Amino acid sequence: MTSNATPATGTTAWTGMVPVDDTALAVTDTGGPGLPVVYLNGQFATQGYWRRVLAELGPRLRHITYDERARGRKSKRSADYSFEAAVRDVDAVLAARGVERALLVGWSYGAFVGAHWASRNPQRAIGAVLVDGAQPYDWLTEGMEQRIRKQFRQWAPLMALMRPTGLTPRMTHEQMSDCNIELGRIGSARELGPVLDAITVPTRYVVASGVSLGSRGDEQEMIRAVLPSVAERNPHIGISAKVPSNHGAILKKDFRAVADAVREVAALDRPGAGR
Repeated sequence: MTSNATPATGTTAWTGMVPVDDTALAVTDTGGPGLPVVYLNGQFATQGYWRRVLAELGPRLRHITYDERARGRKSKRSADYSFEAAVRDVDAVLAARGVERALLVGWSYGAFVGAHWASRNPQRAIGAVLVDGAQPYDWLTEGMEQRIRKQFRQWAPLMALMRPTGLTPRMTHEQMSDCNIELGRIGSARELGPVLDAITVPTRYVVASGVSLGSRGDEQEMIRAVLPSVAERNPHIGISAKVPSNHGAILKKDFRAVADAVREVAALDRPGAGR
């Protein structure tokens, strides 16, 4: 790990590798005394997706981004690409950067990771912003599982060509399929519902519109429709905005709505603020 500052202070901008389990993650920390915000990527995305959100929020916050296992150009391969490994990676990054409490912002797959981490760590989570993800819905059927495996097989040649750019993960199509299918199980109402109900820190959703890669018709809107009942059950959870862009474009076209939700949650960490 290379560093321009000690992990205990984090006062200086830093970039380097954080070892965890059998791998190492590429991490960027803007440093500074501001509230630490950790950004959790989409399932096969990279930290670069957050650049517009970070620019909009500016230097008053301390921004920590990283690429998950085998994602991006630098993060190393692993024998474990499970969801639980992704949750452990949050702890590894925070420990390496000397951060005890943080606000988590997760998009897509990262929203599920953020929801789980916030639910499990109420004393360490300042709050969470969940961007078009972590909606409890039973979408995984046997037919859907077969469709996922077929899609990743078809995409495999193109992904292999793009791999040197860091835009696609250094994983096999079977590994990517397994990750996506596991997310379907984790995202079921039976599995995810209790996780969301147990959250006790300020949590806001930013919701996209329309379809996402691999979805058909109104599948995505049916999943998003469960969120009002989630917020009704848990007073700590609210819907900050529903934006016009679709799932894949939300961080590019509606980054201001994401930044507004971050500001909203960050403000609730001030002494005397209501939750």
